[in-house]
Amino acid sequence: MIKVIDVFAGPGGLGEGFSSFRGREDHRFELAVSIEKDAVAHRTLRLRAFARQFRGQRLPATYYAHLRGELDWKGLSASSPAEAWHAEREAVNLALGPNTVDAVRERIREALGKTEDFVLIGGPPCQAYSLVGRARRRGSVDYVPEADERQTLYVEYLQILADHAPRAFVMENVKGLLSAQLDSRGIFDRIREDLHDPARALEREGRRPGARRPKYELRALVADETISADDPRRYVIRAEDFGVPQRRHRVILVGVHTDFRSSLLPALNPASRTGSVSSALSELPRLRSGLSKLEDSNESWLEAVGGAGSRRWMSQVDADVRARISEVLKNLSAPKAGRGGEFIEGGQAGLILNHSTRGHIVEDLDRYLFSSCYARERGVSPVLADFPRALLPAHANVRGDATDTVFGDRFRTQVSGEPSTTITSHISKDGLYYIHPDPSQCRSLTVREAARLQTFPDHYFFCGPRTSQYQQVGNAVPPLLARQIAKSVAALF
Repeated sequence: MIKVIDVFAGPGGLGEGFSSFRGREDHRFELAVSIEKDAVAHRTLRLRAFARQFRGQRLPATYYAHLRGELDWKGLSASSPAEAWHAEREAVNLALGPNTVDAVRERIREALGKTEDFVLIGGPPCQAYSLVGRARRRGSVDYVPEADERQTLYVEYLQILADHAPRAFVMENVKGLLSAQLDSRGIFDRIREDLHDPARALEREGRRPGARRPKYELRALVADETISADDPRRYVIRAEDFGVPQRRHRVILVGVHTDFRSSLLPALNPASRTGSVSSALSELPRLRSGLSKLEDSNESWLEAVGGAGSRRWMSQVDADVRARISEVLKNLSAPKAGRGGEFIEGGQAGLILNHSTRGHIVEDLDRYLFSSCYARERGVSPVLADFPRALLPAHANVRGDATDTVFGDRFRTQVSGEPSTTITSHISKDGLYYIHPDPSQCRSLTVREAARLQTFPDHYFFCGPRTSQYQQVGNAVPPLLARQIAKSVAALF
């Protein structure tokens, strides 16, 4: 098997794709080390590494007891010591940086042993590269881009390349990377130059490179003859073109050691059909939203949602959408699964994890009801200008008829027959941009639903409080896309 080193691993989406790829006979890649600095995401990585030790076997009952909170990690380790030991060796909780270079170097050397052929995967934190992130900080007098470590954490990636000289690497980042600037120079041009010769780049940064001084040829995974070879847009992968039920556009760089034939790396094959929200969320049990500031019960929920029919805003809704809302309210019932939970029966694997709903205020329930019915009727999510005036939020950025606002799509319903919008870490803040397409559920997406849109399997458990779970899912690479990247990279071996 080909060993893989995963850095900036998050909850493990990229690593999951590589480890789940099967060649003609068996799995081709083995995760040797996954490094992640966030303690909660590391717990997710460790637990998945533990479960992976039972590939082809039934997971022990103690594993499910751990998921239910009945057994802590120490107890789980005692029940399966060999598997827990492997999981702890694979999943490393460590922040990459100048102070941890020696520790990272030693951990990777130990994991690789005498192996020369391996793959490095991962991507530096992307907040500082993203268009939204830069826009948020533009007005901050205290923000200095050159001092933001997230702008230069890719140097730690260069250090690993120079120290260990993998046969290939896969580096993922946000599309905003293509237009980001640092020191009046495009970050993407600088990164391409540095990745070609990581040792020289490290010397420029005042770092000491290893003696191997590898060089890499960068390759794009998308075959598009309409884009020139020098155009950085060649490195943008549209996940929806490859079966992911989500419009997620990311920069994916594959580097091949110049001692090997990069021409062996095949392009990804586009999917025969586009995935959709409805196909991704099928088979999941109906859930109701929770209630904020009110008694949270099925009866209270039915009263809160059902009362929309007599509220003032209904008279301001176009007839076709109003008829759709009336039909939903006429047949409204409380779901048998209630608000769901972290561990419930159902789904493709007979078990659904991280599938519980958030609480919402009644005013937002009305907006969710209107928005999802509008989307069902019109085939598109409404913008604020389409909302009844009585439903407009009392927000400083919403003025007049709501057409003159940067928050025009503040409430976004995911349309059933289309790929979803990009699942980002912002889903942890609120659910306004991720409204469930079924009006009878009147809520935002659960962590499991977001994970399905990211193509994580139902038995992939995300540790920690719900806010952290959402962040982990939003920051991940879709495993389905990662598995296709793994197939291309495997051709190099």
